[in-house]
Amino acid sequence: MEQIENVKVGPMPPSQFLKPFRLEFTQNGRKRFWDFVKLHESVSIIIYNTTRNVLVFVKQFRPAVYYNTAATAQSVCNEVQGEIDWSKVPPSSGVTLELCAGILDNPKLSPKEIAKQEVLEECGYDVPLENFQYIISYRSGIGVSGDKQNMFYCEVTDQMKVSEGGGLASEGEFIDVVEMTIPEVRNFMSQELVPSPGGFLFGLMWFLANKAPAEESRSGN
Repeated sequence: MEQIENVKVGPMPPSQFLKPFRLEFTQNGRKRFWDFVKLHESVSIIIYNTTRNVLVFVKQFRPAVYYNTAATAQSVCNEVQGEIDWSKVPPSSGVTLELCAGILDNPKLSPKEIAKQEVLEECGYDVPLENFQYIISYRSGIGVSGDKQNMFYCEVTDQMKVSEGGGLASEGEFIDVVEMTIPEVRNFMSQELVPSPGGFLFGLMWFLANKAPAEESRSGN
Protein backbone atom coordinates (compact mmCIF):
# COMPACT_ATOMS: atom_id res chain seq x y z
CA MET A 1 0.00 0.00 0.00
CA GLU A 2 1.46 3.37 -1.03
CA GLN A 3 1.59 6.05 1.67
CA ILE A 4 1.00 9.44 0.07
CA GLU A 5 0.92 12.52 2.32
CA ASN A 6 1.21 16.32 2.24
CA VAL A 7 -0.07 16.67 -1.34
CA LYS A 8 0.11 20.15 -2.87
CA VAL A 9 -0.56 21.40 -6.39
CA GLY A 10 1.12 24.51 -7.75
CA PRO A 11 2.97 26.08 -10.69
CA MET A 12 5.81 24.02 -12.12
CA PRO A 13 9.33 25.37 -11.54
CA PRO A 14 12.04 24.82 -14.18
CA SER A 15 12.36 21.07 -14.81
CA GLN A 16 15.16 18.94 -16.24
CA PHE A 17 12.61 16.43 -17.57
CA LEU A 18 9.86 18.58 -19.07
CA LYS A 19 10.23 21.75 -21.16
CA PRO A 20 7.09 23.74 -22.13
CA PHE A 21 7.01 25.57 -25.47
CA ARG A 22 4.60 27.42 -27.74
CA LEU A 23 4.91 26.70 -31.46
CA GLU A 24 3.60 29.47 -33.73
CA PHE A 25 2.96 28.66 -37.37
CA THR A 26 0.80 29.33 -40.42
CA GLN A 27 -1.29 26.43 -41.70
CA ASN A 28 -3.16 26.81 -44.99
CA GLY A 29 -2.96 30.59 -44.70
CA ARG A 30 -4.23 30.69 -41.12
CA LYS A 31 -2.03 31.70 -38.19
CA ARG A 32 -2.06 29.17 -35.38
CA PHE A 33 -0.19 28.26 -32.22
CA TRP A 34 0.15 25.08 -30.18
CA ASP A 35 1.38 24.65 -26.63
CA PHE A 36 3.39 21.50 -25.99
CA VAL A 37 6.14 20.01 -23.87
CA LYS A 38 9.44 18.49 -24.92
CA LEU A 39 10.21 15.13 -23.33
CA HIS A 40 13.05 12.64 -23.56
CA GLU A 41 12.81 9.80 -26.05
CA SER A 42 12.18 6.51 -24.23
CA VAL A 43 12.27 2.72 -24.40
CA SER A 44 9.84 0.08 -23.14
CA ILE A 45 10.40 -3.66 -22.93
CA ILE A 46 8.05 -6.63 -23.09
CA ILE A 47 9.66 -9.24 -20.81
CA TYR A 48 8.72 -12.93 -20.98
CA ASN A 49 10.12 -15.40 -18.46
CA THR A 50 10.37 -18.73 -20.29
CA THR A 51 11.24 -20.67 -17.13
CA ARG A 52 7.79 -20.15 -15.64
CA ASN A 53 5.86 -18.84 -18.66
CA VAL A 54 5.01 -15.48 -17.14
CA LEU A 55 5.18 -11.90 -18.37
CA VAL A 56 7.11 -9.49 -16.17
CA PHE A 57 5.74 -6.00 -15.56
CA VAL A 58 6.30 -3.10 -13.20
CA LYS A 59 3.80 -1.37 -10.95
CA GLN A 60 4.33 2.11 -9.58
CA PHE A 61 2.63 5.25 -8.30
CA ARG A 62 2.12 7.87 -11.01
CA PRO A 63 1.40 11.37 -9.61
CA ALA A 64 -0.20 12.61 -12.85
CA VAL A 65 -2.65 9.69 -12.83
CA TYR A 66 -3.32 10.30 -9.14
CA TYR A 67 -4.12 13.97 -9.75
CA ASN A 68 -6.28 13.41 -12.82
CA THR A 69 -8.24 10.62 -11.15
CA ALA A 70 -8.92 12.89 -8.18
CA ALA A 71 -9.78 15.92 -10.31
CA THR A 72 -12.24 13.91 -12.39
CA ALA A 73 -13.88 12.28 -9.38
CA GLN A 74 -14.30 15.62 -7.61
CA SER A 75 -15.19 17.60 -10.76
CA VAL A 76 -12.23 19.94 -10.44
CA CYS A 77 -11.85 21.98 -13.64
CA ASN A 78 -8.65 23.90 -12.87
CA GLU A 79 -5.49 23.72 -10.82
CA VAL A 80 -6.48 26.00 -7.94
CA GLN A 81 -4.65 24.68 -4.90
CA GLY A 82 -6.92 23.39 -2.20
CA GLU A 83 -9.88 22.41 -4.38
CA ILE A 84 -9.17 18.70 -4.14
CA ASP A 85 -9.88 16.91 -0.88
CA TRP A 86 -6.91 14.55 -0.91
CA SER A 87 -8.18 12.68 2.14
CA LYS A 88 -10.82 11.17 -0.13
CA VAL A 89 -8.34 10.03 -2.78
CA PRO A 90 -6.88 6.53 -2.19
CA PRO A 91 -3.22 6.27 -3.23
CA SER A 92 -4.12 3.12 -5.18
CA SER A 93 -5.94 5.32 -7.72
CA GLY A 94 -2.53 6.53 -8.90
CA VAL A 95 -0.91 3.10 -9.23
CA THR A 96 -0.46 1.79 -12.77
CA LEU A 97 0.72 -1.49 -14.32
CA GLU A 98 3.27 -0.92 -17.06
CA LEU A 99 6.03 -2.36 -19.18
CA CYS A 100 9.55 -1.93 -17.87
CA ALA A 101 10.66 1.38 -19.38
CA GLY A 102 13.04 4.31 -19.16
CA ILE A 103 14.10 7.53 -20.83
CA LEU A 104 17.09 7.92 -23.15
CA ASP A 105 19.10 10.23 -20.92
CA ASN A 106 22.58 8.93 -21.74
CA PRO A 107 23.75 9.87 -25.27
CA LYS A 108 26.60 7.35 -25.00
CA LEU A 109 24.18 4.40 -24.90
CA SER A 110 21.96 3.06 -27.70
CA PRO A 111 18.23 2.48 -27.11
CA LYS A 112 18.93 -1.26 -26.84
CA GLU A 113 21.63 -0.66 -24.23
CA ILE A 114 19.26 1.57 -22.26
CA ALA A 115 16.64 -1.21 -22.46
CA LYS A 116 19.13 -3.72 -21.02
CA GLN A 117 19.98 -1.30 -18.21
CA GLU A 118 16.30 -0.70 -17.34
CA VAL A 119 15.48 -4.42 -17.21
CA LEU A 120 18.33 -4.90 -14.72
CA GLU A 121 17.45 -1.89 -12.56
CA GLU A 122 13.68 -2.28 -12.51
CA CYS A 123 13.17 -6.06 -12.77
CA GLY A 124 16.47 -7.55 -11.63
CA TYR A 125 17.35 -9.56 -14.76
CA ASP A 126 20.82 -9.35 -16.28
CA VAL A 127 19.95 -10.07 -19.91
CA PRO A 128 22.49 -10.41 -22.75
CA LEU A 129 22.21 -7.54 -25.21
CA GLU A 130 21.61 -9.94 -28.10
CA ASN A 131 18.42 -11.16 -26.38
CA PHE A 132 16.70 -7.84 -27.05
CA GLN A 133 14.52 -7.79 -30.16
CA TYR A 134 13.54 -4.40 -31.55
CA ILE A 135 9.81 -4.27 -32.30
CA ILE A 136 8.71 -0.78 -33.29
CA SER A 137 8.99 2.94 -32.61
CA TYR A 138 5.95 5.17 -32.34
CA ARG A 139 4.81 8.59 -31.14
CA SER A 140 3.15 9.13 -27.78
CA GLY A 141 1.16 12.05 -26.34
CA ILE A 142 0.67 13.42 -29.85
CA GLY A 143 -1.36 16.42 -28.65
CA VAL A 144 0.98 17.33 -25.81
CA SER A 145 4.49 16.04 -26.43
CA GLY A 146 4.80 13.83 -29.53
CA ASP A 147 7.78 12.06 -27.96
CA LYS A 148 9.27 8.99 -29.60
CA GLN A 149 9.03 5.63 -27.84
CA ASN A 150 11.00 2.53 -28.82
CA MET A 151 9.65 -0.91 -27.93
CA PHE A 152 11.73 -4.05 -27.43
CA TYR A 153 11.04 -7.68 -26.54
CA CYS A 154 13.26 -9.99 -24.54
CA GLU A 155 13.01 -13.47 -23.10
CA VAL A 156 14.51 -14.15 -19.69
CA THR A 157 15.04 -17.16 -17.43
CA ASP A 158 15.16 -17.52 -13.68
CA GLN A 159 18.93 -18.03 -14.02
CA MET A 160 19.25 -14.43 -15.25
CA LYS A 161 17.68 -13.05 -12.07
CA VAL A 162 20.42 -11.30 -10.10
CA SER A 163 18.42 -8.94 -7.86
CA GLU A 164 14.89 -8.05 -6.78
CA GLY A 165 14.83 -4.99 -9.04
CA GLY A 166 12.62 -2.16 -7.88
CA GLY A 167 14.42 0.72 -9.58
CA LEU A 168 17.04 3.08 -8.22
CA ALA A 169 16.38 4.56 -4.80
CA SER A 170 18.83 7.34 -5.68
CA GLU A 171 16.40 8.44 -8.41
CA GLY A 172 13.37 8.23 -6.13
CA GLU A 173 11.97 5.09 -7.76
CA PHE A 174 9.57 2.85 -5.85
CA ILE A 175 8.78 0.02 -8.25
CA ASP A 176 7.10 -3.33 -7.65
CA VAL A 177 7.79 -6.22 -10.03
CA VAL A 178 4.62 -8.04 -11.10
CA GLU A 179 4.38 -11.40 -12.89
CA MET A 180 1.31 -12.57 -14.81
CA THR A 181 0.47 -15.73 -16.69
CA ILE A 182 -1.01 -15.34 -20.15
CA PRO A 183 -4.56 -16.15 -18.95
CA GLU A 184 -4.14 -13.52 -16.23
CA VAL A 185 -3.04 -11.00 -18.85
CA ARG A 186 -6.12 -11.72 -20.94
CA ASN A 187 -8.36 -11.24 -17.90
CA PHE A 188 -6.60 -7.97 -17.08
CA MET A 189 -7.16 -6.67 -20.61
CA SER A 190 -10.86 -7.51 -20.47
CA GLN A 191 -11.53 -4.86 -17.81
CA GLU A 192 -13.60 -1.83 -18.77
CA LEU A 193 -11.06 0.54 -17.20
CA VAL A 194 -7.43 -0.56 -17.34
CA PRO A 195 -4.93 1.25 -15.06
CA SER A 196 -2.22 1.23 -17.73
CA PRO A 197 -0.97 3.35 -20.65
CA GLY A 198 -1.92 2.60 -24.25
CA GLY A 199 1.60 1.47 -25.13
CA PHE A 200 1.31 -1.24 -22.49
CA LEU A 201 -1.86 -2.62 -24.09
CA PHE A 202 -0.28 -2.47 -27.55
CA GLY A 203 2.71 -4.40 -26.24
CA LEU A 204 0.48 -7.10 -24.77
CA MET A 205 -1.46 -7.48 -28.01
CA TRP A 206 1.80 -7.71 -29.97
CA PHE A 207 3.03 -10.44 -27.61
CA LEU A 208 -0.21 -12.42 -27.81
CA ALA A 209 -0.18 -12.21 -31.61
CA ASN A 210 3.50 -12.95 -32.17
CA LYS A 211 5.16 -14.67 -29.22
CA ALA A 212 2.67 -16.33 -26.88
CA PRO A 213 2.96 -20.15 -26.86
CA ALA A 214 -0.05 -21.64 -28.66
CA GLU A 215 -1.20 -23.69 -25.70
CA GLU A 216 -0.98 -20.68 -23.37
CA SER A 217 -2.94 -18.52 -25.80
CA ARG A 218 -5.69 -21.11 -26.14
CA SER A 219 -5.99 -21.56 -22.39
CA GLY A 220 -7.00 -17.93 -22.05
CA ASN A 221 -9.99 -18.29 -24.39
